[in-house]
Amino acid sequence: MQNLIPQIAAALNAGQLQQAEQLCRTALLEAPRDENLLLLLAMSLQSQQRLPEALPIYAQLTELYPESSVHWGNYGTVLADAGAGDEAQAAYSKAIQLDPGNPLPRVHLGSLLIERRDYLAAREVLLDAVALDRQSPLARIEAARACCLCQDTEGAGDLLKPWRSWFPMNDDGLQLQLAQVLTLRNDVPDAAQVLEDLITRQPGNADVRLLLASIYERFNRLDDAEAMALPVARATAGITDAQRNEADHLLATLALRGNDFAGARRLLEGCGPQDEDDYAHFFQLAAACDKLGDTAVAMASLREAHRIEARERRFDSPEYFTPDAPAMPVDAPGVTVEQYTRWPRLIAPEAHDSPIFVVGFPRSGTTLLEQMLDAHPGLQSMDENPFFNRLANTLRSHDPRILEDLSVLRQYDCDELRKSYHAMVAERIARRVETRLVDKNPLNMQWLPMIHRLFPEAKFILALRHPCDVIFSCYMQSFRSSGLAAACSTLERLAHAYVETMTRWLEQVSILQPTVMVSRYEELVTDFPQQAARIAQFLELEDASPMLRFDQHARNKTYIGTPSYSQVIEPVNRKGMGRWHKYQGDIEPILPILEPMLRQWGYATDVSG
Repeated sequence: MQNLIPQIAAALNAGQLQQAEQLCRTALLEAPRDENLLLLLAMSLQSQQRLPEALPIYAQLTELYPESSVHWGNYGTVLADAGAGDEAQAAYSKAIQLDPGNPLPRVHLGSLLIERRDYLAAREVLLDAVALDRQSPLARIEAARACCLCQDTEGAGDLLKPWRSWFPMNDDGLQLQLAQVLTLRNDVPDAAQVLEDLITRQPGNADVRLLLASIYERFNRLDDAEAMALPVARATAGITDAQRNEADHLLATLALRGNDFAGARRLLEGCGPQDEDDYAHFFQLAAACDKLGDTAVAMASLREAHRIEARERRFDSPEYFTPDAPAMPVDAPGVTVEQYTRWPRLIAPEAHDSPIFVVGFPRSGTTLLEQMLDAHPGLQSMDENPFFNRLANTLRSHDPRILEDLSVLRQYDCDELRKSYHAMVAERIARRVETRLVDKNPLNMQWLPMIHRLFPEAKFILALRHPCDVIFSCYMQSFRSSGLAAACSTLERLAHAYVETMTRWLEQVSILQPTVMVSRYEELVTDFPQQAARIAQFLELEDASPMLRFDQHARNKTYIGTPSYSQVIEPVNRKGMGRWHKYQGDIEPILPILEPMLRQWGYATDVSG
């Protein structure tokens, strides 16, 4: 009987699952409680996707050998596959209790908790697994996934730092997981590298093709995206319903990019959402219907998209969805007049040696400005990064009281914070000598006091656009930030968020008096050469002409990591002006909320304006 075990294992390894099963059953007639035979039989049934038959055998093993962490872990995995989440969680917990030094049950438990949307608990368990085995790619990848889902992108980045030392990986499935998490963290160029290696070995893998297709679309490589997605959509066998649905959604995105709005709508209405949590489907359908002029369906789709998204985001950020949550969550320090008078005068970089900060409420035209500036050979920009949030976290971990009064920062403190800022920049881009840095992050406007403390001579460009166009454009988006997604959950809350953010900016500007230029979107797109010259003059650039060719420069970029990535590769145009007029019935109720900012910036307050 024991002589059969190597033969059974060889059959399993060779994929001869039914032969392995039959050999196990024959041997078990003589030794019905043999641990190895029962395990091999359960494995053969599990590999054949016969979970109802495998499950009682794994359960029997835990009864016969209750002190075995391995059997409890295996039992948990099959329970999870069978959809018995509570029982699987209990089994994994038992496996951890029996062998607390083994990271694998913690990894499996963490992955299960992610599926169950208990992201904070998953993060804790998976970080414990990493602590037990810091060299484990699996533990790091899954812990990074949990961090991303908890909005902890910095923690995820630290966990994934060694990924190039794992690459290429012996486990293709794990390499796909790495690509998924890199994409989740918005490290899209890195994810493309991982997938392009993987596709050479698995050209028919639908999951690899679909993720790579979505990345190529983000790279504006539309033909390559279609070439990846179309075979999946047209496959007649070997493709799951979920994979075909995802392929149809990708093709709908490409149809939208190609101005085939009716075709996009047909695809979306034909395939429907992937599941009850698929809010992205409704955002996409709204975009198609908006282009077709069907405003009623567009707004109905947007309301459904935000309803579902708010329900989902409550799992990772419940604090943003409580009844007393602020319209726009802000964790940035402010400054009062009295505090500012106590700020000591410190040595700081001159304007030419300071970053240029492009700020504004999201969807106000900051990406257009960034691409214009980056097209100039004397300037260098990067994708949005929450550098000042990270610097604040450093201060907060040292002493939270610092953020309550930045006057306590002395020369050494500011010097070290600037070093940290430039180190973080260097992690994101390779700095070119003799260029000035452009830091574009719309909501850096919330961080004006800290920016001004470190770079008091820095120049700011405030992107301004008709508040109603901004509100509607934000409402049509799904943002990665849960705080911003919460702010956009209703038009009313979004209007309050806009007014609160702008009011805070104006108050802080009046105290700090930074060097600010206001760039109005409407003036920029209607008189582009003159406005480009005005920006060049503000920044003391001799030649504005490179900025006029920003679209060509943007097309040459591999990746643009903002929602307007598909728009800034086009020449400047007026498509974004006055879109809100089509939705005046929906916008009208929030005009009283917006009225202070409409008046402040001189925009028309009637829906015909």
